[in-house]
Amino acid sequence: MTQVQSATLDPFAEHFIPDKRQIILDTETTGINPAEGHRVIEIGCVEMVGRKLTGNHFHVYLNPQRFVEEDAIKVHGITNEFLADKPVFAQVVDDFLEFIRDSELVIHNAPFDVGFLNHELSLLGSHKGKLEDVCDVFDTLAFAREQFPGQRNSLDALCKRFDVENGHRTLHGALLDAEILADVYLLMTGGQRKLFQAAQQQHQQTDGSQIQRLNSAGKSLRVISASAAEQQTHQQYLQGILADAPEKHW
Repeated sequence: MTQVQSATLDPFAEHFIPDKRQIILDTETTGINPAEGHRVIEIGCVEMVGRKLTGNHFHVYLNPQRFVEEDAIKVHGITNEFLADKPVFAQVVDDFLEFIRDSELVIHNAPFDVGFLNHELSLLGSHKGKLEDVCDVFDTLAFAREQFPGQRNSLDALCKRFDVENGHRTLHGALLDAEILADVYLLMTGGQRKLFQAAQQQHQQTDGSQIQRLNSAGKSLRVISASAAEQQTHQQYLQGILADAPEKHW
């Protein structure tokens, strides 16, 4: 399997392969760095085949066997008490790997999620390998940065850019974020995205510096009066209207 991918020479061709199986994935964790002992506490995946959601999904909460940091709880709302009776990663790893096998993982900021999941696999021994051994990985954040350089490309920013409803997303959640990312991915890689980008670029290029205004300083406008013949013709026209409708006045 290949490493993390972003855009290619044709950044859209690879997204329209018939019957291509993709897994849109997100995780929640106890903190931000697995090197500091942080662990995965939620995995959410939705399946898409041929750019259509199948309704199949993989979702699990995990007991990280350590405390969740308060700052992390403020982001996802998953408490230590809630996770106390949940399975550990070793109990679900085989089902998880089977679900994603031979697919392309679609992840926003893939190095973060892949790094955490590979750390979880490493804790079980080298025989479990890495995610990249069983599937490809496509990073939507890297792709968005290439398509929209210099702009905000968080998932929330992309939802706003592509008019994807996420008002119900008051907290981060792996399965909910995976479902939202599926919508964003389809819009960002679809044909309509090209039209959107062209319109956006045209809007950005239209600023005050490109508006041309006439300089009328020191100039008087020429007034052209109607001739006597034109005035007489006009009066005759009005009299004809009054003759046809004598009760109307203006």
